Amino acid sequence: MNIKKSILTCLLMLGFVSASAQQQQQDEPFYDFNPHWYVQVQPLGGQYTLGELPFGDMFSYNAQLALGYQFDEVLGARLSVNAWQSKGGSDYGALGKWDWKWKYVAPSLDLTADLSTLFCGFNPNRLFTLNLFLGIGANIGFDNDEAAAAKNQIDPIHQWNALYYRTDNAPMSLLWDGTKTRLVGRAGLGADFRLSDAVSLGLEVNANTLSDGYNSKEAKNNDWYFNALLGLKINLGNAYTVYPAGSQFTPRRSLLRKAPRVIEKEVIKEKEVEKIVEKKVYVDKPIYIEKPLEPLRRDIFFTINSSRIDPSEDKKLDEIASYLKLYPQTKVSVTGYADKGTGNAQINKRLGERRARVVADRLVKQYRVDRSQIVVDSKGDTEQPFAENDKNRVSICIAE
Repeated sequence: MNIKKSILTCLLMLGFVSASAQQQQQDEPFYDFNPHWYVQVQPLGGQYTLGELPFGDMFSYNAQLALGYQFDEVLGARLSVNAWQSKGGSDYGALGKWDWKWKYVAPSLDLTADLSTLFCGFNPNRLFTLNLFLGIGANIGFDNDEAAAAKNQIDPIHQWNALYYRTDNAPMSLLWDGTKTRLVGRAGLGADFRLSDAVSLGLEVNANTLSDGYNSKEAKNNDWYFNALLGLKINLGNAYTVYPAGSQFTPRRSLLRKAPRVIEKEVIKEKEVEKIVEKKVYVDKPIYIEKPLEPLRRDIFFTINSSRIDPSEDKKLDEIASYLKLYPQTKVSVTGYADKGTGNAQINKRLGERRARVVADRLVKQYRVDRSQIVVDSKGDTEQPFAENDKNRVSICIAE
């Protein structure tokens, strides 16, 4: 009897803990990923070209610039351009040591994966993010004059060594001049340290492999060089949207992350049966099931004769977009106006139309609002919603 009571007590405690955890989760805001562009500027870089000389003799500087697009929580792609110089060298002991350098430009197309999100879930406030990338591109080498000068000095020494010491040191039989283009494969890791929503400090290391002869020497295997780069990653546009606690929706899923288990309920002969199924459906946008409590109105003001949205009005657009996504069954009416004290009726009609249209376009393009939720209208100067003349340079947005 005591055992049964103990088991029952434990089950009740577990239920309480589970309910508390669920309530805590509902009380937290939701972060929804937004596809976005970004740039990476990495001016501080170093390169080690694999060779027979010590590390210090084969070290050189390099830099990288990249433009990328993050498709979903995990997957992205970027076009990067790595450039500066590489080094080569030969060591003949007491007879001498030679090293040379040449310049290169290496554009590459990389596929990226956010490992932190893949294994730990999407969190835009995460301080540290680890990324993996694989790429393929071209290495365009040029200005190889130092290698040609070194070959002129090495050839006699190599011939003497081969004759008397039977050494296996290969001469510079693959010397190239002018411009030489080779296919290059690359892989690496990037660590981003969040500074703000838009900017992070990034450290990247990568390994690059290309055909034999990159350093003008024949080794009968691929040549390698390794880069370490430090710079900034800057997001272009909003990387995520925050929705208030208590919102219920199905978040967007990454192609690399498994969809969650969904519990469906069906009634058979007045008896409720729970059936656990796997739903591998990727939702294009959040689906919300709450009903709005009251309409939302926001007035987007413009300067005289202008249809450009001032950055000070962006917060109002954020609130409109969040409302429409939270309640997808609602629509927003965007009505453009112009002040009667400026221009004439025909000019003001067109100006009101432009002001309404630019608000609608911003909601669709930047905030990914469904265009079917937007109704656009213009009153020009036929109606003046405000007593103060200057305030009638406005687009009035009413969502309900």
